[in-house]
Amino acid sequence: MAARNFYNPLMAFLLRSPLHGFASKNLLLLTVTGRRSGKPITTPVNYVRDGETLLVVSWKERTWWRNLRGGAPVTLRLQGRDVRARGEVLEEESAVAEGIVRLVRAAPAFASYLKITLDAAGDPADPAAVRAAAGPRVIVQLNDLK
Repeated sequence: MAARNFYNPLMAFLLRSPLHGFASKNLLLLTVTGRRSGKPITTPVNYVRDGETLLVVSWKERTWWRNLRGGAPVTLRLQGRDVRARGEVLEEESAVAEGIVRLVRAAPAFASYLKITLDAAGDPADPAAVRAAAGPRVIVQLNDLK
């Protein structure tokens, strides 16, 4: 936990600075309003672009994404600029599995992190591996980027 406490503020500083290019290709700051507290919650997250949608994978045990249940407006610090978007969380295992397939097709490097082997066409070779990756995770979709 101590490493994350150091990492998040450091990444937030970097992503807000003129040096954001070192990290902003696949890392952004996501700010959402806490449903109970009403306070802004900002966290750095890795993302993958899938067409007009940004995909984020998170562990279910983390809490920031719970503020996106049912959809919620978010502010992103994306590649050096502030962008408004709509965040939605996918929690059902089949929807998470579909999101993981989209994610590894768009960014095959994520497959090894998720312990998924890709076939020659770039698709997951083993559906059981996709289900195993989906079980402890959620997918956050960021749409309507403005």
